[in-house]
Amino acid sequence: MSGTGREGVPGGTPAPRRTQGLLFDEDLPDLDESIGYRGPTACRAAGITYRQLDYWARTGLVEPTVRPATGSGTHRLYSFRDVLVLKVVKRLLDTGVSLQQIRTAVMHLRERGVDDLAQITLMSDGASVYECTSADEVIDLVQGGQGVFGIAVGRVWREVEGTLATLPTERLEPAAAVPDELSARRQARTAG
Repeated sequence: MSGTGREGVPGGTPAPRRTQGLLFDEDLPDLDESIGYRGPTACRAAGITYRQLDYWARTGLVEPTVRPATGSGTHRLYSFRDVLVLKVVKRLLDTGVSLQQIRTAVMHLRERGVDDLAQITLMSDGASVYECTSADEVIDLVQGGQGVFGIAVGRVWREVEGTLATLPTERLEPAAAVPDELSARRQARTAG
């Protein structure tokens, strides 16, 4: 895909690294990065099963950014943006795009330095996923007969925001400083 500025994800030529806004610009609020949502809450908001969530986290497709699972008994905490990406992935799956194709697209975008998929507009023809960086590129893609499904991230953002407003949140508490064994011995000697 050349000449239009849009890029097939995967297989397209790498675009220069740049910051991209939402396709349909809306004033979206800043997010408190210390607030997270446990797995079952993230599943409800994204419309996926816990089995999907667990698999996607273990395979690195969408990992929790507030708190990853660090062993038995710990709970993953997903940020609002993580839940948004989960819902976008679910929408792509619903249009017939394979998980392998979605994974390749996500990997391609990460390689280009795009960590926050919420800032990307994705279009799909059911077989390929395309990244569009402007409204003109969306129009060009649709007129060319290639793009048949688009995700207006601003609208998905509002849906997720509305759903999560009624669900429980959890605030990430700063980890308490646990002294190492040597420090503990020193403190015991000076206290005694």
